[in-house]
Amino acid sequence: MKFAVLTAAALTLAAVPARAEEGMWMYDAVPLAQVNAALGTAIDQAWLDKVRLGSVSLGGCSASLVSDQGLILTNQHCIRSCVQANARPGQDLLSDGVRAKSREEELRCPGSTASVLLSITDVTERVMAATAGKSGGDFSRALNAETTAIEREGCGDDAAHRCQVVRFYAGGQYKLYRYRRYSDVRLVYAPEHQAVVFGGDPDNFNFPRFSLDAAFLRAYDGDRPAETPNHLRWNPAPIRDGQPVFVSGNPGSTQRLQTIAELRSDRDFGLPATIKRLSELRGRLIFFGGLSDENARMTRDVLRGTENNLKRSYGMHRSLAETANWARLEAAEAEFRAAAIARDPSVVAAFDEMDRSQAAKTRLLDRYNFLESGAGGGSALYGYARQLVRAAAERTKPEGERLPGYSDAALAALGRTLAQSRNIDRPLESLYLQFWLNKTREALGTDVPAVKAMLGRESPEALGEALAQESTLADPAVRTALFEGGMAAIQASQDPMIRFVLANDAAAREVAQDWRAEVSGPSGRAGEALARARFAIYGAVDAPDATGTLRFSYGRVAGWNDNGRDVPSRTTVAGLYERATGAVPFVLSEDLQARGERLNRDTVFTVATTNDIVGGNSGSPLLNANGEVIAAVFDGNLPSLGGAYLYDGSANRTVAVSAQIVTEVLTKIYDMPGLVAELEGR
Repeated sequence: MKFAVLTAAALTLAAVPARAEEGMWMYDAVPLAQVNAALGTAIDQAWLDKVRLGSVSLGGCSASLVSDQGLILTNQHCIRSCVQANARPGQDLLSDGVRAKSREEELRCPGSTASVLLSITDVTERVMAATAGKSGGDFSRALNAETTAIEREGCGDDAAHRCQVVRFYAGGQYKLYRYRRYSDVRLVYAPEHQAVVFGGDPDNFNFPRFSLDAAFLRAYDGDRPAETPNHLRWNPAPIRDGQPVFVSGNPGSTQRLQTIAELRSDRDFGLPATIKRLSELRGRLIFFGGLSDENARMTRDVLRGTENNLKRSYGMHRSLAETANWARLEAAEAEFRAAAIARDPSVVAAFDEMDRSQAAKTRLLDRYNFLESGAGGGSALYGYARQLVRAAAERTKPEGERLPGYSDAALAALGRTLAQSRNIDRPLESLYLQFWLNKTREALGTDVPAVKAMLGRESPEALGEALAQESTLADPAVRTALFEGGMAAIQASQDPMIRFVLANDAAAREVAQDWRAEVSGPSGRAGEALARARFAIYGAVDAPDATGTLRFSYGRVAGWNDNGRDVPSRTTVAGLYERATGAVPFVLSEDLQARGERLNRDTVFTVATTNDIVGGNSGSPLLNANGEVIAAVFDGNLPSLGGAYLYDGSANRTVAVSAQIVTEVLTKIYDMPGLVAELEGR
């Protein structure tokens, strides 16, 4: 699709490069001249293609292929669920770590997939033609039908490939992403947990950092290690201050192109609600974990994840609440609005429609969060039940009329996931369900029909406990039988969780329909119109908002000034042992304590860079100018939390653990010479 640049002012804006190092760029739209001019490098499209084929999505995290035998580098915090799923009763595998010395010792990761992006195809004109003139629910249905058809044409029923139509620039562009999908992923190495969480919550989103947050998986194909000739080379050389670096990963979401109405909704309602919920959940997890060693084991990972999400949400809210940031965002919209209306006065209707959709969002937010998007409160058993009930209902409909996520290809993938084993801690399930049921009643009201139908005469505590303890859905054989039996099997099931979802899913579907008709449909249509107006004025000067798809960012290794304190760009092993006090959370892991004298104190441990990232980039490879992996991204600093809305190159920093320290500990601490040889191509 072509976009005209209509005015002299617009020509000037379009010619100005995006702010230095800002942007999470699509791989078919990287501004190579801008990158090379800023960094003094000479990367080209062939370089990008090589990196793209060596980059991996793990679904919520990022990774990279680092050998020709399917070896995958990511973060330990991205694969903790796999570690815990393989723990035997009474075994604390997360604390011990995993060190597979042979292929036979590599542990299957239930439900995990690894995807490599093979191609990107622009389908904008086709999607826009299908949705032209439609609004509300009609727009959503037309969009879903057309994108489902495009995805089917791209991948069909091929389980080894996955197709996804992705929306960019708030509906200004649509592109088909085609992936090679590996559904057999196994765990090769994870360090002992304390080596990763050293510093705890005080160090989280801060720097200096001393987290050994790196792990290795392996993709299998036909029960053999996958052949991956397009892997990226491992380079454990010391990382230098000022060195040009690149990140290839899957940032989850940003809201940099949203309207002020959308941002105000986040600032005033969405984020405060999230902060309140996570704060209360954190308290419950801390109390529960303190009751016994077993409870502490169950909650350790989820508590860290909850604290991480809480701090991220707080940082995002703080960024929007900061007067200078809000003024910058308002000024940018005022400039765009004036230019758009001057060019085409009818664009006012799109701004008005967006305003109405955000008013509806505020009105529907609690119902949607508690009955639909956050239903179950994180319970795996509830999640299985809802998937089974909805799969049975949706598969009876024509593919284009189904809910998103229930295409034939998606249903086939769901069937495979349901058949895989997974460790489920029922006491933790009970905690999640009780908390969700309590908060639902609190937010919606005791007398609301949906709440009365959900609880009946039960208390949230009694109902949550019964559902968690009595459900049979922890058994993959039960799940598979229900999935294959369709609606007849679902209706005949006496599983209490299935019965619960059957009784309450109508209310959830109703609010989901209202949401599509009043929020996502209208905002999608308005966003598409505003995106077209933005393109007509500015062109593609800025990268689109993150969508969980593969993106490229560039920058340098650099520290920053934090309120008068100069923060360095790198840490070394020596800094770890200086920081270790022996008091929680600055406690060394047993292996690093016992064998630490073997490590070279000058080894670079972690680095800070100016790369533009957000959540979802965890596990991304940090690359040098040769396209070699020199570190694994695992965090950002506190200022980077505002990166969801805007980027500040003076303060936003990416944090990564170096390939040098990973090689050092594999060799001297964890005794894995075979893995090191594979990384080095020997």
